[in-house]
Amino acid sequence: MAALLAGAAASPALAVEVTEREAVRVCADGNLLPFSNEKMEGFENEIAKLIGEDLKKPVTYTWWPQTIGFVRNTLGARKCDLVMGTASGEELMQNTNPYYRTVYALVYRTKSGIRAESVGDPALKDARIGVVERTPAVNLLRRYGITKTEPYQLNTDTRVNNPARDAIADVATGKTDAAVIWGPIAGYFAAQQSEPLTVVPLIKEPAVAHLQFNISMGIRGDEPEWKHWLNDFIKRRQDDIDRILLRYHVPIIGPDGTLKTADASAPPGYRMDNYRAPTPAGLTGASTVTVAELRGLIERHPDTRLVDVMPTPPRPADRAPPAVWAPPPRRSLPGAVWLPNVGYGSLSTDQERYFRAGLDAVSKGESPPRLVFFCEPDCWMSWNAAKRAVEWGYSNVYWYADGATRWQEAGYALETVQPFAGGGASN
Repeated sequence: MAALLAGAAASPALAVEVTEREAVRVCADGNLLPFSNEKMEGFENEIAKLIGEDLKKPVTYTWWPQTIGFVRNTLGARKCDLVMGTASGEELMQNTNPYYRTVYALVYRTKSGIRAESVGDPALKDARIGVVERTPAVNLLRRYGITKTEPYQLNTDTRVNNPARDAIADVATGKTDAAVIWGPIAGYFAAQQSEPLTVVPLIKEPAVAHLQFNISMGIRGDEPEWKHWLNDFIKRRQDDIDRILLRYHVPIIGPDGTLKTADASAPPGYRMDNYRAPTPAGLTGASTVTVAELRGLIERHPDTRLVDVMPTPPRPADRAPPAVWAPPPRRSLPGAVWLPNVGYGSLSTDQERYFRAGLDAVSKGESPPRLVFFCEPDCWMSWNAAKRAVEWGYSNVYWYADGATRWQEAGYALETVQPFAGGGASN
């Protein structure tokens, strides 16, 4: 992270305060998921977008590999004005207030028989454990006398290497038995493996292990108004920030020391109104995927079924029956089946029959099918539809909350789809 990288002081005479900014100029790594990339698929990209929307300013990027010299060549050189993630207390930059607290995590294969919640668990005594060199995880393993490790390089060219991602992949393939990796990276890449992995945020380790860190934004020291504005933004938009982080499987530690849950804001039943509003970060019984995770899922499993539940627009007032009116076609993800109007909180008999017929049609040929439900960002229709599929007994359900718009914004093509024709009326 930028918190560990060399930087340089800037001249106070060149300070630009928040009211004078023409754009939100972000310093970021162009190939460092889950944090950021040039396709805007990282959680720091999404949070930066919130800042731009709040300021009504465009967001621009200076890309630089996040290794030695990152701060000096970006923020310090005044090519950009904001580093989205740095450990609080970092002296190379002025820190905002923290906007999340996270922790290192233990990762192992779910089917391995390991049930450890601490690295000190006897089940890990003879395990080969992956660890990134010169991180707090190394000290933790030493504390427990674990020497059978698989080391991964810390400082590397992120344009071609991602050692922490490789450590997670090696657990999945069985090269190693477990890994202790920075929580945001562990959660994100564990969710993308074909082999089910268990991720245990290490909140039960002794405090002296120092595995938990507050994460802030980094700015230059001569811009107090910019800092005050960002602190106010974090306070006002904390719930939105948390939803983004949890969608990316970042383990977030709350003020009480417990982990925040992805579905904490979900209703006990279905969402019944105001369907275009901020959604929870997750859904019990379903796997939540981001743009990049969905791409990976499709690449690993080409027979993944995409189910678009975006409703059809209402019939115009001047086209009341018996006037002929056909809803416009939908631009959706390639290969998606469009089942409009099945994401309402309460379905009519015809709508439920139509939904079941659509799921039956897309599920043929594989058991259990991988069903990915989506519509648009902040769309409860897809959350309701995925929840209903879970309750109907589908066991391999995914919820893609970003929707078709974010897919297109990441540079991927959409195609025109027509409503599914089987099963009766969809209205």
